[in-house]
Amino acid sequence: MNSIPRILVAEDELDTREVLGQMLEALGYEAQLAENGKDAFEAVTSRPPDLVLSDVMMPVMDGFELCQRIKANPDTRLVPVVLLTGLGGVEDRVRGIDSGADDFISKPFQLSELAARIRSLLRLKQFTDDLERAESIIFSLAMTVEAKDSYTEGHCKRLSSYSVSIGKRLGVSEDDLQALQRGGILHDIGKISIPDAILLKPGPLSPEEREIMRTHPIRGEEICKPLRSLQPSLPIIRHHHERMDGTGYPDQLVGEDIPLNARIIAAVDFVDALVTERPYRGPLPMKEALRMAHAAVENGHLDTNVVETVEEFVRSLGQDWTAGDPKMNGF
Repeated sequence: MNSIPRILVAEDELDTREVLGQMLEALGYEAQLAENGKDAFEAVTSRPPDLVLSDVMMPVMDGFELCQRIKANPDTRLVPVVLLTGLGGVEDRVRGIDSGADDFISKPFQLSELAARIRSLLRLKQFTDDLERAESIIFSLAMTVEAKDSYTEGHCKRLSSYSVSIGKRLGVSEDDLQALQRGGILHDIGKISIPDAILLKPGPLSPEEREIMRTHPIRGEEICKPLRSLQPSLPIIRHHHERMDGTGYPDQLVGEDIPLNARIIAAVDFVDALVTERPYRGPLPMKEALRMAHAAVENGHLDTNVVETVEEFVRSLGQDWTAGDPKMNGF
């Protein structure tokens, strides 16, 4: 949040709009004024404010639609919206709640009430912004791990988008799809704490080095655990190296005790590692990678249903695997 919070006022009546602007400035805020919902929405999308005060009854676009559009936009959905209304009916309140409004103030309103509501919502907005910054830092750390090795460029984004596509085919929930999207990026974040001498070693690891490398799922879980928004992805981060026969790590889980999302990430990760270039070999043909994935099923490493779904997805992709999934529109 800026040092001086900026509040956007959407109000079609000139006198009321100017009075609100003066009141907000008297309270120590920066006021930005818009005379209808359309102008307000354009202002919000071009430069999101810290809070929106919107009249309900406006021409061009009313306050309900303005609020709904703000909340539907991923870039502005966390901006608090307060609806100013002279409508006292329950139906109007319900409509405002359905549109995503964070609070209501009835006209005519008292300055003390307005100031208290604004302070409360701005505190919540500050807390949300802090959480988003913390989450962004963690995702940046994950990308830093990938950037250390030029051979893994694009791996996390492919793993994220392809795993979501596989999850959709397997019928997982919307929450699980979001966990897959985030887990695909974050699955190896624990490697940020692995020494580069081990992480980037061109040859085989010694037994001691291998044990250190195998700590990265637990370390990754510890990094992400403080953020509640990442809780659904923690099983992916911790268990993406488990094997169906129990010979994986770190917990030697067996079969369906391994979370499905972790089994999905494991299969996609396996294929992606084979069809992309590595310092010790060139990329393998997809046909060979799929053959090896089925062999990994026979050896008790990967989930047969997930691997079959990966193969079906590969056939539907219609392009080179490394180009990414053209059907992914974000999730």
